[in-house]
Amino acid sequence: MRVLLYISDAIIPILVFVILAHGLMNHCKVYEDFLEGAKDGFQTVISILPTLVGLMCGVGVLRASGFLTDMAQLLGKVIPEDIFPSTLIPVAIVKMFSSSAATGLVLDIFKEYGPDSLYGKMVSLMGCCTETIFYTMSVYFMSVKVNKTRWTLAGSLVATVAGLIASVVLAKCL
Repeated sequence: MRVLLYISDAIIPILVFVILAHGLMNHCKVYEDFLEGAKDGFQTVISILPTLVGLMCGVGVLRASGFLTDMAQLLGKVIPEDIFPSTLIPVAIVKMFSSSAATGLVLDIFKEYGPDSLYGKMVSLMGCCTETIFYTMSVYFMSVKVNKTRWTLAGSLVATVAGLIASVVLAKCL
């Protein structure tokens, strides 16, 4: 077990050294290339910043207004509790917009029910089986200037529903 700890501590410095050695052996200007990449990355951050701020504000408003709680209660009446617990609906909704906001809701579920509870297992699996659809689409499509997304949203929503169902089924099997 200690070997894995040593490897995990050393892997990043080794990777950096390998990249530097490869660049120097190929007679590349490693530092100048690094600076050029950093400039490009900074420009990308500047171009997507308004989208990120808008998404974060929107999620904050949804959470603070009580809309998520109301939506969970409404959907809880439609969806049977044994199929998908209404306690997890806010996490499922917020996860589509912001992973960090969903993490806050996950911690609330951990505090109330415990991480080893059925809800704790379900919400943990939900984090692994779903993606931040709207964040990912807005950031990636905006950065490469894609205007026609075609079936991306529909496919993403279908995949998310499949992930949500899988998380509930898998948690019940554990």
